[in-house]
Amino acid sequence: MQFSYPIRAKSVLYRRVTYRNKHGRSTLPLRSISGEICPKTIDFSRYKFLYLEKCVKIQSISPVMDQIELVGRTKEIATLDRLLASQLPEFLVLYGRRRVGKTYLIRQHLKKHIVMDFTGAFEASMAAQLSNFHYRYIEVTKGKGDASPPNDWFVAFQRLATYLLSLDNRKRKLVVFIDELPWLDTPRSRFVSALEYFWNQYGSNMNNLLLVTCGSAASWIHKKLLKAKGGLYNRVTRRIHLKQFTLSETELYCKKKKLKLTRYQIIQLYMVMGGIPFYLRELSQGKSVVQLIDQICFHPTGLLSDEYNQLYHSLFKNADDHIAIIEALATQSYGMTRAQLVKKCKLPDGGTFSRALTNLEDSGFVSSYSPFGKSKKGTIYRLIDFYTLFYLNYIKGNVTKRPNTWQSLSSGGSYRAWSGYAYENICMVHIDQIIHALGIGGMYVDISSWSYKGADGIPGAQVDLIINRSDDIIHLCEAKFTKEEFVITKDYIKKLRHKRLAFAHATKTKKAIVTTLLTTYPALQNQYYLEEVHTEVTMEDILYS
Repeated sequence: MQFSYPIRAKSVLYRRVTYRNKHGRSTLPLRSISGEICPKTIDFSRYKFLYLEKCVKIQSISPVMDQIELVGRTKEIATLDRLLASQLPEFLVLYGRRRVGKTYLIRQHLKKHIVMDFTGAFEASMAAQLSNFHYRYIEVTKGKGDASPPNDWFVAFQRLATYLLSLDNRKRKLVVFIDELPWLDTPRSRFVSALEYFWNQYGSNMNNLLLVTCGSAASWIHKKLLKAKGGLYNRVTRRIHLKQFTLSETELYCKKKKLKLTRYQIIQLYMVMGGIPFYLRELSQGKSVVQLIDQICFHPTGLLSDEYNQLYHSLFKNADDHIAIIEALATQSYGMTRAQLVKKCKLPDGGTFSRALTNLEDSGFVSSYSPFGKSKKGTIYRLIDFYTLFYLNYIKGNVTKRPNTWQSLSSGGSYRAWSGYAYENICMVHIDQIIHALGIGGMYVDISSWSYKGADGIPGAQVDLIINRSDDIIHLCEAKFTKEEFVITKDYIKKLRHKRLAFAHATKTKKAIVTTLLTTYPALQNQYYLEEVHTEVTMEDILYS
């Protein structure tokens, strides 16, 4: 697999090509755009700060994913097409989890329309950010712009406005793409004020302009753009929250890469890395699922062997609180209330804790829902990031050069509990597909969970997923992850029946209560199945819906 990274050093643009040699290490020879080979080859994976020969500091790095055709993203592409066809100035905010493919979507679908793009650099100074902007500005203006770097963002955006006004093209949308926007907002940089002035003074008066801003720090996006109280209040015209691939999109992506995987195997991979395109890129032909997981997650050079250590620190300032919350939630599959989280994390219950919890929810690592019949005060928080769960359960402490690590770990007693929890999470994030498979896609439903400690001689019970329909039917959903058809036994049917009767007793609901199975392979329809199971949704239903 090969991919390129444009690297800008002084006024020379270099490109590095990454490949794996027989030892599995990445070496990165540099070439200039003109084809001249840089005389020195550097293993960039060993360096935190990157340097060319003669210690010329590299100012910016913009990764470009493999040139594979866009997969899925039909709703997002439709939104982008509407914006391109708009006769008004448009301000799009695109946000989502790190590695989910935000940059790739824009660069691939809008590449013919982009007239200016630049990217924020992680933890770079204001001077370095402005320098990066200037080099890109000189490049797109072909050296006709101001020769000296701007000394602040107001000047930078003024130059951008002048350049846009000079483009004599009113027949198509001109796209300005600012990637990793939150990283540009360094202390005392006044970046947001300058962006605000640019849009209000120039952008909002250019009917052929589409400004696309993008970032992974969802909390910053929400606070500074979507819920802005200053000059950017209500200025955003469209927003896209880009989420991970669904199972169906993941299957399509694997087919594009010509991977020979069954749907059960795709689910196994999804439980490990979710539908994150950047992670799925690591999948290669000619290996089993066990071998792939071993290579990507447990070998020291595997992409996901240490992704966890970078993931949260690159998104959140003072990420220790965020990590404490994540690791507390990882211990409880059912989820935890705020009070339980505070106690488990041993953190002060105040504004800092609230912001960290909100950040994690906005970024898609945590979901929240109210238990059936309870107010918002009883909100349950649940960890739903597949990679994080897998890392904390298996990768952490098990990275080794020994082969067959995952084969050994997956045969242990904890695998059944983890895989069941992971499959429940798959069902949680595919709730729309489940609802569609049940034939109630056009109906209002409420999603919740329920837990009962027991009373009046009735033992306790718990249901992790409840679908409460507006037509007076409640589905108590039971997820079962198996590698073959599921057989319901006499003891298991007693468990299902007890949950249904306990739920009816405790909630006093007058709605019809039915049991719905969520399975990988269809359950055997024996006498016990026919006695209790009302409906069933299989992995085939989720993939087709």
